[in-house]
Amino acid sequence: MKFPSLTRSHAGRVTLAAVPVGIVAAVLLGGIAQGAVPVSFAVSGSQFQIGATQLDGTGFSQYAGVATDTEGGEHAVAIANIKSATLSDLCQSVITETPLGTVGVLITAGGDGNPASATDLQIGMTGLKGDASFGNIRIGVDASTVNTDAKGTPGDFAQDADTVTIANLQQTAWSTQAAVFTLTGMNLQLTDGSQGCF
Repeated sequence: MKFPSLTRSHAGRVTLAAVPVGIVAAVLLGGIAQGAVPVSFAVSGSQFQIGATQLDGTGFSQYAGVATDTEGGEHAVAIANIKSATLSDLCQSVITETPLGTVGVLITAGGDGNPASATDLQIGMTGLKGDASFGNIRIGVDASTVNTDAKGTPGDFAQDADTVTIANLQQTAWSTQAAVFTLTGMNLQLTDGSQGCF
């Protein structure tokens, strides 16, 4: 699974619905301090899936953004940041068309009671499902004032929380990046593309 650099904040006024599901989507992303790591990057052009039976995190924020692919195409995303996260039964999958046909990459980790972990995690996502709860959540704050190191464009809608928990996580994303991503018990396999995380 390729972990490219971060998405950038959208310059316009993309408004995200102030509902728990929208917040949840932000969850799986981790915070990268602006200025510490380049926040502009090109994604591969393929979305991928992330699944987990449970995600527990601290230091969360979410706001609108854009992921740019290598051909210059722009994709609207929800940028989620989380300072520290653990993910039980983590799954990541991507499908790519190659000269040899359709090829999938399936990665699993964090099983048997030994969850995977990530710090300063950030994801540019397009969809998220799960059962979520948030501690000390603020909805509708200015994206430039969220309580994470990574922040959005002034005037844009955002939300943040001290803690987040998501059960039965199913996420579709363009990009993922973390300062440290520890995949305990990692298993990577090539597939024919018929097997995904959900």
